[in-house]
Amino acid sequence: MIDFEDELYSEGYKTIACIDEVGRGCLLGDVVACAIILPKGLKIKEVKDSKKLSSKKRDYLYDIIIEKSIGYGIGRVNSKTIDKINIKESTRLAMKLAVENIVDKCGKPITPDYLLVDAETVYMDIPQAGIIKGDDKSHGIACASIIAKVYRDRLCLNWEKQFPGYNIKQHKGYGTKEHREKLNSLGVTDIHRKSFLKRIIK
Repeated sequence: MIDFEDELYSEGYKTIACIDEVGRGCLLGDVVACAIILPKGLKIKEVKDSKKLSSKKRDYLYDIIIEKSIGYGIGRVNSKTIDKINIKESTRLAMKLAVENIVDKCGKPITPDYLLVDAETVYMDIPQAGIIKGDDKSHGIACASIIAKVYRDRLCLNWEKQFPGYNIKQHKGYGTKEHREKLNSLGVTDIHRKSFLKRIIK
């Protein structure tokens, strides 16, 4: 899973940021992206696409990844912006913000010289490659997917407190049967993506 990174190091790149997002298909809340820079040659055992890991395992790996990283950044785009500019552009914006927010452990900003992105293009003047199913193929992108997923899941716990009754902590904003039923019985909240609900609200 470090073949992509190794090839880029061999070409002379030194500061490679790996980027992934989570929450793209949700009915509510932010789309969240992580951009992370890892030490050359680092391979963290058990890291893989966050969707293939249990919540407990993601939480465990989250702390290890952050501890071993050179730096990382988080980008968030809220539901109102998603409704305004669409989810694809919001995902790209979240990724751009994540790159701009990368800092090291002392809080010093880091500007990467290359971006490895999970199946997207980031609107930045930095050399980059979009990798289809990148979270399966790149160790760094898999690490970014874990950080983004845990970060967003923790946001869901906050949203659960703000909007009790929707069981956000369980479905994480995805369009489960329960979530669709709650929408029709309790109504739409301020953090729901209105543009996603046209075929759900009766």
